[in-house]
Amino acid sequence: MALLLGFLLLLGLHGDTMSEGPPPSSTYIPDGLEFEFPPTNYETKDSYEAGPTGIFFQIVHIFLHMVQPNAFPEDILRKVVQKKFDLSTDYEKIIYYEIGIIICAVLGLLFIILMPLVGFVFSLCRCCNKCGGEMHQRQKKNGAALKNYFTLSLLVICIFISIGIIYGFVANQHIRTHIEKTRKLSESNFNDLRTLLNATPGQIDYVLDQYTTTKARAFSDLDNIKLLLGGGIFEHLKPRVVPVLDDIKAMAEEIQETRETLVEVNSILTDMRHLSANLSNSLSNVKRNLEQALNDPMCSVHPVMTTCSNVMNSLSLLDGSIDFDQLPSLDEQIGNLNDILQTNLSSLVQKGYKSFNAIPGIVQNETVHVVSDVKMTLDSIGSDIKNISKNIPIQDKLSNFIRYLNDTENYIHRHLPTLEEYDSYRWLGSLVVCCLLTLIVIFYCLGLLCGTYGYNQNATPTRRGCVSNTGGIFLMVGVGFSFFFCWLLMTIVVLTFVVGGNVEKLVCEPYQNKKLFQVLDTPYLLNADWKYYLSGMVFNKPDIHLTFEQVYSDCKENKGIYATLKLENTYNISEFLSIKEHTGNINNNFENMNIRIDNIVLLDEAGKRNLMDFSSSGIDKIDYGAFMAATGKNPTKVNLLSFANDLEVKANHLPQGNLKQTLKNNAGILRNIHRDEIIPLQKLMSAVHQKLKELQQKSSGLGVKVANISLVLDSAQDFITNRISTIIAEESKKYGNLIMSHFERYLQWVKISITEQMAACKPVATALDSAIDVFLCSYVIDPLNLFWFGIGKATAFLLPAIIFAVKLAKYYRRMDSEDVYDDDVETIPMKKYGKC
Repeated sequence: MALLLGFLLLLGLHGDTMSEGPPPSSTYIPDGLEFEFPPTNYETKDSYEAGPTGIFFQIVHIFLHMVQPNAFPEDILRKVVQKKFDLSTDYEKIIYYEIGIIICAVLGLLFIILMPLVGFVFSLCRCCNKCGGEMHQRQKKNGAALKNYFTLSLLVICIFISIGIIYGFVANQHIRTHIEKTRKLSESNFNDLRTLLNATPGQIDYVLDQYTTTKARAFSDLDNIKLLLGGGIFEHLKPRVVPVLDDIKAMAEEIQETRETLVEVNSILTDMRHLSANLSNSLSNVKRNLEQALNDPMCSVHPVMTTCSNVMNSLSLLDGSIDFDQLPSLDEQIGNLNDILQTNLSSLVQKGYKSFNAIPGIVQNETVHVVSDVKMTLDSIGSDIKNISKNIPIQDKLSNFIRYLNDTENYIHRHLPTLEEYDSYRWLGSLVVCCLLTLIVIFYCLGLLCGTYGYNQNATPTRRGCVSNTGGIFLMVGVGFSFFFCWLLMTIVVLTFVVGGNVEKLVCEPYQNKKLFQVLDTPYLLNADWKYYLSGMVFNKPDIHLTFEQVYSDCKENKGIYATLKLENTYNISEFLSIKEHTGNINNNFENMNIRIDNIVLLDEAGKRNLMDFSSSGIDKIDYGAFMAATGKNPTKVNLLSFANDLEVKANHLPQGNLKQTLKNNAGILRNIHRDEIIPLQKLMSAVHQKLKELQQKSSGLGVKVANISLVLDSAQDFITNRISTIIAEESKKYGNLIMSHFERYLQWVKISITEQMAACKPVATALDSAIDVFLCSYVIDPLNLFWFGIGKATAFLLPAIIFAVKLAKYYRRMDSEDVYDDDVETIPMKKYGKC
């Protein structure tokens, strides 16, 4: 029933819908968009675990494999299905396959037939005082050893019988408890199937509703066309445009800085000339004062004469070393720069920046109508996607199969009480069987217990105690019960063995290894005109390779019905979801956009002339060498401090008088001149030297720099003028692909969801597993096989138990006669009567 329900569900739910599926994933993250198919939770577990009893079932499986090691008879089953099986010709194959089961069954039948006969003959024999029926025991030297051997053997046999009985009890209770779970199992499977049916429309709506998110993202990108498309064009041009504008801007700043530097240097030079003139006057005064002082009469005296002569000779050093009036004038260059600065180059560069930075805004303004048209196209795509659910007659199909599902569930629920009632009868009968064996074992155990504890090795056979005698009687009662019931027990074992063993080997095992599906998938098996029966039923196209094994395996992996049944053969959703027409229109809209960006001027002619004027302003032709040489010298021919110190030393060697004092005073004046005039002049000279050095470095190769900037500027301007249309086309195509990528990936996710995950048919495979693998094989056949395995083992061990119990009873029961020994070592049997 579950198999029929599963395939009818697969057939009807999407009988005239669906298609092929792309890659095996349903989660995409396209630039921030994430689509994920909502999972469906089911009640029924994927697999069944037998628990601790599973090890017992494995033992039975091993035994069955030893009894029936032959491969699954696929050829015989095919002939049976095709109604070509002829017992008269194919019986040998049946016998070959069933030989193990047949042999075991024949042995069981022999047991059933012979055991009652043997019991009957054994009873008659004992009535005739034969077969151990005579109440006389011959005494043997190894009697004690034999008694112990028989006792131990019977005890071991009872243990083996008890194990078999435990198997029987466990199997009996396992079937009962799991039959009670059948109702819950069926309800969970029907709930899962109903969940599958009811969730499918919601899954379709969910998948299609995700278009709203995609459209919102696309609309957001369309609204941001200024940044995405305009920014793309801007970034494409930026490496060619921005560096040259930055160079021109730097050149404009350099012009301003150069003019400021020249003006400052010119001003400093004026100050330097003034200071130099003052220095010359001061040195002339000192020199004149010293000359007058050296006319003193003391200089004619011999020791002083030498000093005066030395001082007179050194006065020629008290002169300035630099004539700043000889340096070239900077007024011409300053005038040229003032003329250049009449044109505001920085302002012109800013206009170039502004013109270039306006590209994104121009793009936004030029594409208003295109964006509106694309939004309308995307809305129409949304309408087409929404119509998918209307083209899938899912609701009509669902209502029919939900009704069928409810009828099937009601049918099962109506007959479950009957099944449970019959199972209670089975449980009671099996319990009686186990109890009979338990009763026999109890008799044997009581016999062993009473016989062992009541046995007195010093007592003669005729004088054994009541307890020992009772033990022997229990053993014989066990023997009687064994003979009376063993044939009945073996009959039950043979019947359940034949049924359970064959169901296990012909249904359960081939179902688990999928051999059963492979037989059903044999071409032309179920229908002589159809190569593949399932595809013939689903599509009425029997040549499509659709097999029961593949469908079952796909459903076990929780794949969608679309991919499982290969429904692309009737409804190709890839074609239905194709938006090539829309994408073509959108791409054409973007590729044919008339974005006019033809008014970008990086630098006008006035700016270019301004650059050329700067290169010819004469800055690079200034005689920097003369300035560097002049500003690098000492302002005086001699260091005034050294000269003053030397003068003071010489004055100290003179005798006291006006001459000495005059020399010392002039030495002090020289120190003041150095402090007040030389040091400020040196600072100004150092400043001029540093500024002119920097200016020389900047102006070096000025013409080449300006020429290079002009060349790069013209190249960038030509690139914008000649290549802008191509760049717009490329970026427009890229932008169009960005917009469409959201929808293409969304539609890809829709295809994957519908083909791989929507209406995942795992509940169908689970229902089939529940019906065959769980209910039939695990709930019924496995414990049934364990039952006959345990009861059969226990029943088979009754035979040696009977033998050892009869032998052992002789050692426990009180005999009517015993062997008596006289002096001549003759044995005379004597009778002794007594009562317990």
